Amino acid sequence: MSSYDAVLIAGPTASGKSAAALQLAEKLGGAIINADSMQVYREAPILTAQPSAADQARVPHLLYGHVSVADVYSVGRYAQDAAAALVQARAAAKLPIFTGGTGLYFMALTEGLAQIPPTPPEIRDSARARLEEIGVAALHAELMALDPKTASGLRPTDPQRVLRAYEVFEATGRPLVEWQQSPSEPVLKNLRLAKILVEPARDILRDRIARRFEAMVDQGGLDEAMALKDLDPALPAAKLLGLRPLIALGEGRLPRGEALELAIIATRQFAKRQGTWFRNQTPDYVRLDPTLGNIISIFDDNFA
Repeated sequence: MSSYDAVLIAGPTASGKSAAALQLAEKLGGAIINADSMQVYREAPILTAQPSAADQARVPHLLYGHVSVADVYSVGRYAQDAAAALVQARAAAKLPIFTGGTGLYFMALTEGLAQIPPTPPEIRDSARARLEEIGVAALHAELMALDPKTASGLRPTDPQRVLRAYEVFEATGRPLVEWQQSPSEPVLKNLRLAKILVEPARDILRDRIARRFEAMVDQGGLDEAMALKDLDPALPAAKLLGLRPLIALGEGRLPRGEALELAIIATRQFAKRQGTWFRNQTPDYVRLDPTLGNIISIFDDNFA
């Protein structure tokens, strides 16, 4: 067992985080806890690259596929679930190993979250109806008039975040950014943390993204996408990478090559944003290039 209380393994999509976490969990007697906002959804295990059933049988895996795509799953709910998973892992005498690619989840673990009051259902329903009526760009313009502090930092093409900021202002009369400036306690407060960032070379990551996405489609990813074709675009799960191009492929509106190219490009762009965020926000994480070393040697060299 490690002298640390928990391990964090972060990194962009397709970087090799899950494989690294599995190796470390087997060596140290760990339980792997998901820290990726898309891998929580049970209806898309292939498209979200959740660990296989065989891998999940090797060590305990928590918070994978435990949420419906119809749920408005938030970082606040993740913090609650992560706290419960932490208790579960420690009760089983397993080292908690958090791994994923969602920066806000890692912030919830190590820095805490804003204590935003729950949005009343009637306000949430009214805000969603307004979004459907006028569209995200117009709702962003309304938000800019109400809450320019928050709206100026949001893309007018992002329905999930624009809707969330609109709801919060309608419910509380305060800008979302003001709530975010007074965080609650982190999930992993006062714990000894081993922090690792998996960061392969850019050309290798690009190639891995392409090969993995092509394999996903062949292994059932297209069927998953078609089952989600009527998903409300305002739901968080609608941001699933490659979902829209694959639906277009399944409906015959795009040829396979073009659909895959669009999905792969979107995934690469997302991975680039993830990489930039992690490089800027995790200066105290030990860097691991999986093509130059492995998780065991990195852990032994830096945390043993």
